[in-house]
Amino acid sequence: MILALFLAIQNPAIDMDGYLRVAREAAIYRQARRVSEAEFIRMSAEPGTIILDARSRTMYEMLHVRGAINLSFPDITIDSLRETIPDRDTRILIYCNNNFLNSPEAFPSKLLTAALNLSTFIALYNYGYRNIYELGPQIDIHASKLTFDP
Repeated sequence: MILALFLAIQNPAIDMDGYLRVAREAAIYRQARRVSEAEFIRMSAEPGTIILDARSRTMYEMLHVRGAINLSFPDITIDSLRETIPDRDTRILIYCNNNFLNSPEAFPSKLLTAALNLSTFIALYNYGYRNIYELGPQIDIHASKLTFDP
């Protein structure tokens, strides 16, 4: 019965098998793309690098890494990426809530398997961006060498 319902309810605009294939591919690619706080800071100062904050606009406005642009994850689309990051070769640095401790209002924890870094990395990879780097460690916001803006 459930299988019959599954087969009957099709949507050509959604491809779960394709998503899982891309997610596995992106996971392998991601292994060499996680950087330390010092590397993140160094890379962010280089020309042509974008720091992307995919959290909600509300959380971004509360507190974000200085210089980051906000493109909320639900708003990542073909058109928004083309407008925000038109060159797929642009270096993109990402971070998420789970990178920071001791600021639960601005950086509330997510389940480990729901960390925004994962879905953001997979989405960017899926859209053809390959110059993606992710802040790797979990950092106490009060001890961080990153600068934050409200």
